[in-house]
Amino acid sequence: MGYAGAIDYLYGLQKHGIKLGLDNTVRLLSLFNNPQEKFHSIHVAGTNGKGSTSAMIASILQSAGFRIGLFTSPHLVSFTERIRINNEEITEEEVVELTEDIRSAMEGSELNPTFFEFVTVMAFLYFKRKNVDWAVVETGMGGRLDATNVLLPEASVITSINYDHSEFLGNTISAIAEEKAGIIKNGTPVITSAQEPSAMNVIERRAGEKNAGLFVYGRNFSAAIKSEDTKGSVFDYNGGSNIDDLVIPLPGRHQVLNVALALKTIEIVSKKSSHHASCITHHAISAGLENIKWQGRLELVSKEPLILIDGAHNPDAAKILADSLKEIFIREYGRIILIAGIMSDKDARGIMEPLLPLAAEIILTAPAYERAASPQKLAECAAEMGFTDTHIAPTVREAIAMAVSLGEIGAQRQENSEKNFTDSLILITGSFYTIGEAKEILCGRGILSGLRETR
Repeated sequence: MGYAGAIDYLYGLQKHGIKLGLDNTVRLLSLFNNPQEKFHSIHVAGTNGKGSTSAMIASILQSAGFRIGLFTSPHLVSFTERIRINNEEITEEEVVELTEDIRSAMEGSELNPTFFEFVTVMAFLYFKRKNVDWAVVETGMGGRLDATNVLLPEASVITSINYDHSEFLGNTISAIAEEKAGIIKNGTPVITSAQEPSAMNVIERRAGEKNAGLFVYGRNFSAAIKSEDTKGSVFDYNGGSNIDDLVIPLPGRHQVLNVALALKTIEIVSKKSSHHASCITHHAISAGLENIKWQGRLELVSKEPLILIDGAHNPDAAKILADSLKEIFIREYGRIILIAGIMSDKDARGIMEPLLPLAAEIILTAPAYERAASPQKLAECAAEMGFTDTHIAPTVREAIAMAVSLGEIGAQRQENSEKNFTDSLILITGSFYTIGEAKEILCGRGILSGLRETR
């Protein structure tokens, strides 16, 4: 089997759809003597921010000298983004080898794993074979019945909880929180964002039932921003230890909240052994934060023209994006040209509502995926909200070309303006499919693009 064959096989597993439950994953892992038990792990769930928080934890542990596996989803351009060791993506050859090994082990059984179940096993087997010290693992969806919930981690992290995947997780914040809090294990410390009262009640109850220590942002630890711009933030961390003047190269106040979660997690796991505590120094923390790379979240992917991408695919993420635009980017660039492509099963109105008022030009488009909402439907939704002067582009490529043209026109009009902004900023958002396709167009060829979804 070559890489193309492995890709075809993985793609074909999507026919099994999404099946919440642990049976397939447990049975698959048992065929390989439970590789997930051979390394320390940190398990991260939540609605927004869990990928960034996972990357932060991994980067700090790597700077402290540990060998770190990182498992996240979705990917933007290449499937290999999902599985990393010391921030190096798994190779195509290793994907082929692991796919063949897992398929061979399944022969003669009645196992029919989903795509995400198979890839979770692939990641854990890879981490075991490569002798990682730690694996930082992001849930795919929910937590309680997510394939990754076979782990017995050193710490459980729950980022901000809000509405998303309601068809699987429930229609209330408390129901969604029940699923996310399902990653809490007996005696395992829990680190969480400040949550809505209904979500916090669930987390506190679950932590109490599991005799798990609970550490809450704003109650047990916090962070104070000292300065921020389009390149990131300088902040002070206040927890069990206080660290001043830390730098994070990811813009947005929400990333400072995420890094506070990461730092508290590191603080807690470092106390479990003197070896960990001696390695995780202030220098390792500073270096780890400064070396963080995380794509698809307020990521500047082009300087000429200026193009920013952000995978805001639910209303809460869109509000966070809008806040960052108002607090940082509009101050520098002034004029925003918005490209939005949204999935048909998402809350399009909720996603567009905080963003449309900030845009000088609005371009509605659709990524090349069957679940994408048509640009016409998005335009109708925008019109109902009072935004009738929108542009429609059938494809993301055409949307980018249109935005560049509108940016040039806007620059000409701005020549005689009293304001002297650097340039128009093109913002592409609304879905990981949309920004992933944009990255392919702007930065390189995509691999296994059809498997971008989380699961």
